[in-house]
Amino acid sequence: TRGVPGETYAIGGRAERTNLAVVHAICDALDRLRPSSGPAPRPRRDLVAFVPDRPGHDRRYAIDPTKAERELGWRASVTFEEGIERTVAWYLANEAWWRPLRDRYDGQRLGLLPTSTHSAPSQEAA
Repeated sequence: TRGVPGETYAIGGRAERTNLAVVHAICDALDRLRPSSGPAPRPRRDLVAFVPDRPGHDRRYAIDPTKAERELGWRASVTFEEGIERTVAWYLANEAWWRPLRDRYDGQRLGLLPTSTHSAPSQEAA
């Protein structure tokens, strides 16, 4: 089945998790794929540091793939756990690809309008 041009289809595996559960799954996959070394290796979960929430922070992200399932016959082909494991393995095997990108990133939030071009709507327009 083909999609309709101009339509939007949400793709998801019906494996909703909290953000923290996703972080823990990534840490656990790293522990399996590249175990810590040293005299007293610690689980990577122990390295998670909590910071103040940003305004509008979401505790989870949920995708409803019903439309894609119904109209396209799409179904997830891997479990959440298998997908995380594959993704972490890819990043471990392809550091030469992603390291230069990370090194160029200065830590700023992306996708925000510059302050000078974004202003609150005037009260008169409301």
